[in-house]
Amino acid sequence: MAKQSAGILLYRRAGEGVELLIAHMGGPLWSRKDEHAWSIPKGEPNPGEELLDAARREFAEELGLPVPDLEFTELGQARQSNGKVVTIWAGEADLDVSTIDPGTFPMEWPPRSGRTVQFPEVDRAEWVVPDVARTKLVKGQVVFVDRLLDRLSVGGA
Repeated sequence: MAKQSAGILLYRRAGEGVELLIAHMGGPLWSRKDEHAWSIPKGEPNPGEELLDAARREFAEELGLPVPDLEFTELGQARQSNGKVVTIWAGEADLDVSTIDPGTFPMEWPPRSGRTVQFPEVDRAEWVVPDVARTKLVKGQVVFVDRLLDRLSVGGA
């Protein structure tokens, strides 16, 4: 069975359109990259954990901010280039991302040094318009931008 991941894509109304909350991946491998180096806040479920519960937990862990209390709409699944199947939910909320306090992950750095260093899961989060999200998100997640926009144009999510 393919590995799974679950996440939450927040959006907010902005003028005639919407803005989406995306996060730049942390750690040394992404530090100098911008295009296709951002992600929807997401992560892997624990054994037996429901995917929406995992999405909520991972959002809070990655950003260090509480998940807004709101109804979420499932945007379905997509297979990433690494084979992982990602399930994303969307919800409308405005969140101040200037105060993110991301969780960390351990990584051997520099490679083959035998030294383990803690890095932030994400190093920043931003509200962006859909066209910007399409160029910043890792390619396998762009489909969720389009699915959300389709849902919003047919009466709202």
